[in-house]
Amino acid sequence: MDESAVIKKYVVEIENAKQGNCDMPSVGPVYRNVLAEHGFRPLPHHLQTCWDVFCSSVEKYPNNQMLGQRQIIDGKAGKYVWLTYKEVYEMVLKLGDSIRSRGIKKGARCGIYGMNCTKWVVSMQACNAHGLHCVPLYDTLGAGAVKYIICHAEISIIFAEETKISEVLKTLPDTGKYLKTVVSFSTITKEQKEMAEKCGLELYPWESFLHLQGCEEERYEVPIKMRSDICTIMYTSGTTGEPKGVMITNESILSILSGVNHHLQSMSEEFRVSDVYFSYLPLAHIFDRVIEELFISTGASIGFWHGDIKLLIDDLKELKPTVFCAVPRVLDRIYSGLVEKISSAGLLKQTLFNIAYSYKLHNMRRGYRHEEAAPRFDNIIFSKVKEGLGGKLRLILSGAAPLSASVETYLRVVTCAHVLQGYGLTESCAGSFVAQPNELSMSGTVGPPLPNVDVCLMSVPEMGYDALSPTTPRGEILLRGPSLFCGYYKREDLTKEVLVDGWFHTGDIGEWQPDGSMKIIDRKKNIFKLSQGEYVSVENLETIFSLVPTVDAIWVYGNSFQSFLVAVVNPNKEVLENWAAQNGVPGDFYTICQNPNTNAYILGDLTTIAKEKKLKGFEFIKAVHLDPVPFDMDRDLLTPTFKKKRAQFLKYYQNVVDGMYKSRR
Repeated sequence: MDESAVIKKYVVEIENAKQGNCDMPSVGPVYRNVLAEHGFRPLPHHLQTCWDVFCSSVEKYPNNQMLGQRQIIDGKAGKYVWLTYKEVYEMVLKLGDSIRSRGIKKGARCGIYGMNCTKWVVSMQACNAHGLHCVPLYDTLGAGAVKYIICHAEISIIFAEETKISEVLKTLPDTGKYLKTVVSFSTITKEQKEMAEKCGLELYPWESFLHLQGCEEERYEVPIKMRSDICTIMYTSGTTGEPKGVMITNESILSILSGVNHHLQSMSEEFRVSDVYFSYLPLAHIFDRVIEELFISTGASIGFWHGDIKLLIDDLKELKPTVFCAVPRVLDRIYSGLVEKISSAGLLKQTLFNIAYSYKLHNMRRGYRHEEAAPRFDNIIFSKVKEGLGGKLRLILSGAAPLSASVETYLRVVTCAHVLQGYGLTESCAGSFVAQPNELSMSGTVGPPLPNVDVCLMSVPEMGYDALSPTTPRGEILLRGPSLFCGYYKREDLTKEVLVDGWFHTGDIGEWQPDGSMKIIDRKKNIFKLSQGEYVSVENLETIFSLVPTVDAIWVYGNSFQSFLVAVVNPNKEVLENWAAQNGVPGDFYTICQNPNTNAYILGDLTTIAKEKKLKGFEFIKAVHLDPVPFDMDRDLLTPTFKKKRAQFLKYYQNVVDGMYKSRR
């Protein structure tokens, strides 16, 4: 069967397949969203930059609520307090004047360091206004990475939340050559001021900087900016080596806004002026930055979480958002909480819930829109779930890592909201693929490409992936289009490695689905060879082994000196404690994890799923270590987007790995 006949409905072939030569793997056909079959939608002429987007909304919606934060009274979070578009605009102009009074001009680099808040966005818009390159600093990074980014990007001014001022000061005097001004989002201490002055650094509290002497009389002109100008340099957290500064232009961001709007408008699901967005994911990541730019372009409202992960649901209930973006780890926790709550309910409630769930799921699979699949059950049963998330949620977007199809399907049914997976990278300005609302068959995929990118697959022969397969095309995902980054800052060598003839090599392995949606199945770099010469695709295996109910997270390891794989597992606490109670294994969770019987039980589960998925013998896990402490950033095992730092995993668990191999021998 011809491949072009297999892939259809949501994509259209615009270029024929290219056969590779002996030095180049085969490349599959180039596809584009059917909405852009005859070309990408042109950008509005009056919008040249992100600053233009904001100004346009200020003009149209001056009195709309724009940015909201919860009041903290006696240490407790209260109601949301809002600033309008006009109020934010006036504050941005004041901040811009203060920045310019320090001798900082267009093209300079400005760091922003801290948790999402109103002042983060005001600082970002001041950068947009005066053509400064906004350089976010990860809220979770330590002084080492902060120092590297300040020096590498030659940052001259930083806006930081109060708790991060000490982290910035720790980088002195090494960063003193570049860094001249630091502004706290709130206050500063006398000791901090004295330490800064010793190093020639000007340190200001927010209000003092906002009203620098002379600035209110002198208003600086906003410079002329172009689409090709750099808007932001986002340093990727990186799983190996130093962070890379991804240069993103105004055109890249405007192209994403256009593509997402085109995609959603085609299904009458576009963002609306009445929408409220819950800002939880770090603004230092491109995913949240782009979503917030989208909401600003619509004149909608953005409410920030107040920083306590344990009270995230409380924020949702208070804000009552209509749109929520999350990473799979957060959605997994919401899913687990809902499942636990239902399982602890009485038999009657469980039965009613299961009947409602099965009925609605059945109708959704038949093609009914989720709001039409079971309206009575929505009102009687699922409305309680919806109220628990604020009561108005209509769209949940998941990105940064794969969300399991089972969790996605469950949430699509019970939340009464669209739950969509998307895919993109910092280098592609976040959005490259987004699933379709009301298409249950797309669960477990990232949907079709947005109408602002071209996509093709490149074969990876050493991993057995064939982009020209007539039935199941698989290969490395290559992207092309105006939303791509323009290079890595000061790293032309790395830029040339991934940007080839206009195509960005993502390093991710995708599989075209029959309807034209994409499924992410692997990562090209995370392969290694065992001693018998067999290649192992570790991320693919981890995805499979994570399907085991007893496994919350897993790290699989092997190398070319060993003939088999070993793994470290974070067990699921609830499932394991129930098993222990039924099987007479005593002790608390930590003690249960240390019990040899528990180890054998989970290893048996991993073996069972390996057989079910028809894995090859060398892909089976032969030894396992149970760690009751979840993999985390505190031990430097995960990046801020929860990707595994594999080199750090090996360093941290080296003795454990050695012990597993020794025990097997």
